[in-house]
Amino acid sequence: MTTQQSEAAPEEPSTDLGKKPEEFEQRSPREIRLVMVGLVITMLLAMLDNLIVGTAMPTIVGELHGSEHMSWVVTAYTLATAASTPIWGKVGDLYGRKGSFLVSIVIFLVGSALSGLSQSMDQLIAFRAVQGLGAGGLMVGVMSIMGALVAPRDRGKYQGMFAAVMALATVGGPLIGGFITDHLSWRWTFYVNLPLGAVALAFVVVVLKLPKVRSNAKIDYLGSLLLTVGIVSLVLITTWGGHEYAWGSKQILGLAALGVASLIGFCYVEQRVAEPVIPLGLFRNLNFTMVSIIGFIVGFAMFGAVTFLPTYQQIVQGASATNSGLLLMPMMFGMLVVSLVVGQAITKTGKYRIYPIIGTVVMTGGTLLLSTLSVDTKSFTSSCYMVVLGAGMGFLMQVTMLVAQNSVELKDMGVASSSATLFRTIGGSFGVALFGTLYTNQVNDSLQKLPPEVLAHMKQGGGEGMSAMNPATLQHLPANVLDAYRHGISNGMHTVFLWGTVICLVAVAAALFVREVALRGGPAAAEAKADAALEGAV
Repeated sequence: MTTQQSEAAPEEPSTDLGKKPEEFEQRSPREIRLVMVGLVITMLLAMLDNLIVGTAMPTIVGELHGSEHMSWVVTAYTLATAASTPIWGKVGDLYGRKGSFLVSIVIFLVGSALSGLSQSMDQLIAFRAVQGLGAGGLMVGVMSIMGALVAPRDRGKYQGMFAAVMALATVGGPLIGGFITDHLSWRWTFYVNLPLGAVALAFVVVVLKLPKVRSNAKIDYLGSLLLTVGIVSLVLITTWGGHEYAWGSKQILGLAALGVASLIGFCYVEQRVAEPVIPLGLFRNLNFTMVSIIGFIVGFAMFGAVTFLPTYQQIVQGASATNSGLLLMPMMFGMLVVSLVVGQAITKTGKYRIYPIIGTVVMTGGTLLLSTLSVDTKSFTSSCYMVVLGAGMGFLMQVTMLVAQNSVELKDMGVASSSATLFRTIGGSFGVALFGTLYTNQVNDSLQKLPPEVLAHMKQGGGEGMSAMNPATLQHLPANVLDAYRHGISNGMHTVFLWGTVICLVAVAAALFVREVALRGGPAAAEAKADAALEGAV
């Protein structure tokens, strides 16, 4: 008796969605475009949430009286997302991608509504975790459904749409969050997800047609638990290390021991269960392993840049908080344009190996250029540097997912998509946390070298060093104090991007090992068939 069986054809065994591992069901271009509308809206939900909420956070903690728990509003969401991502991918492979995708959207929307209704910080943190559980399935669902509908050879022309969504979310998120907070209420930063989610649900329910899948296989609960504990431990280390607790403290060392033990146990379990949540055999594929490493570092560089560049732009270059999102447009523009061009080129030629190599080299060059930022750097110059970094990421953002999906059988598409998303998510968490530690330490070291009277100004208002400073208080500082603080920020940026350059060199080395493997599927077979049928009817 087979493990999975298609309801549409019960007399025939099925491996995944009723098809052989290497086959893609032909769809009309119109059907694919309609499905893509729902997928794009869903990705917009996943990308916008943290960016919108981040702008409203000072207002939220002020109203709910919980500034000491502010970091947990973000950490609860991140932990739940990272821990649930691989599980959503496996559930989709076992029980059907459409059903698991719809469930993840509903959970995300329920978490959004409850977060908007929160009356205390404890409630908000708990409901943000619910949101994160749903968010873990959003990105995985988008990528795995696209992977099931569109052959890799034809996928490039659709992936530019997702690059555009990422750019739109990164630039528009802070602006939308600020507008909603100023003119409506911070609660609408969560309620805004509800109409978007309803539209996405409608498109997916009505337009997306995938054969239902039934499975007698059991979910790997023990492996899922061990993986969750390992991920949570690593994220907590990068979140707390150097801030809440010293790196050598018993709390951090204990988390490190727990994380290592959990991941070793996870590897042991995955080799012995029938349906592992992440089949370790995937990593025997060299391309899959290399693009996983590259994806981790792309997340590292992208989230690090998006987090710290606005601080430099506001404090050193004097930009307003409202305009800080617009100042990231050069990076997003570079990423969008290059991603569109690369997607079309891959669809036309079927070749992709050169793009990870070019992308990692350009990304490394971008971080190196950004490490030269100083108090005298003009906005135009820093914008040019950001274009270089964005272009490098544009070569990589969609190609890494494409290569990961092309490296596995169709039955493992969900696992490949979730794994690629997981590595990028974890990379982003590591990037923000580790860059944050380097940045804070470097800025504080610079400030400690200042004369005592300058430090006295820094400590006014109950603050301590850098934590007492924000764009509003900076306006009231004497010129010499302001100059000293800006130099400290510039030194911190130099350290962050210099270390980022070193880490990006690892991605360059990994890209050199990526091999050219033929992409599944030919050039737009479904489109040609549909056009021929239409001509015949006429």
